[in-house]
Amino acid sequence: MSPIQPATPLFGRVLTAMVTPFAADGSVDLGLAAQLAEHLINQGSDGIVVCGTTGESPTLSWDEQHALLVAVKQAVGHRASVLAGSGSNCTAEAVEATRQAAALGADGALVVVPYYNKPPQDGLEAHFRAVAAAAPQLPLMLYNIPGRTGTSLEPGTVARLLDCANVVSFKAASGSTEEVSALRALCGNRLAIYSGDDALTLPMLAVGAVGVVSVASHLAGAEISAMVRAFYAGDLAQALALHDQLLPLCKSLFCSTNPIPVKAALELSGWPVGAPRLPLLSATTDVRQRLSETLAALRPT
Repeated sequence: MSPIQPATPLFGRVLTAMVTPFAADGSVDLGLAAQLAEHLINQGSDGIVVCGTTGESPTLSWDEQHALLVAVKQAVGHRASVLAGSGSNCTAEAVEATRQAAALGADGALVVVPYYNKPPQDGLEAHFRAVAAAAPQLPLMLYNIPGRTGTSLEPGTVARLLDCANVVSFKAASGSTEEVSALRALCGNRLAIYSGDDALTLPMLAVGAVGVVSVASHLAGAEISAMVRAFYAGDLAQALALHDQLLPLCKSLFCSTNPIPVKAALELSGWPVGAPRLPLLSATTDVRQRLSETLAALRPT
């Protein structure tokens, strides 16, 4: 049997799922968002995802989400890909948001599995077909995160969706490398699979993922980029050493609900991105202390 050739990393190898900065009055700080996006690109990110889980999309209005997309796209230009979170548990909303993302110049859209409704697989298939048809020229990254949505998009359903020309990528956030293997077995190199879990980036690369949609790259973009480069250069010892170095950060950033820890870590690193919007709260003293110790250990003075 011929080996499956690797898929093309359509959006780059390291994408940052960017936080949404809020000003003191709770409004979206578009200027700081633009600055942060530029910083992330300079630190090794090949792309930015705005208004995903880490960007607190459930508490942003669609107008806020569109403004963020425009601000970030203007800031990074053609230096990096910019994907817009356009998913919803209402198919009509997801269709309109994806159409808007395309009109505003996004390079792709991250479309999460509909949450709360718990649709069966044929409902998920119909949902994603409707979204794909709404903006047929916009590349889509399907986003499977069953821990948040309550439903998992099965590999067989993904394979059927590949007859939509713009279904080209997949963010695997089920916490299992087996998902990557199953997707590759059914989809081959037609689907670019990205790790959706920082701690599993290296294991997922080993079974065929092309990169990562990262939270930790807010703080360690250079190291994550170096790990991915080392893996593809065949320097597995260096890739493993960097994985080991990054693992405490990856764990600390998920010691509470994302994006509570990463926003606190950014604040500790000099980026005043503000607290999350309710119903999320600021990091507790214990979480901040853990993050402070982790950041100090990552880059000792």
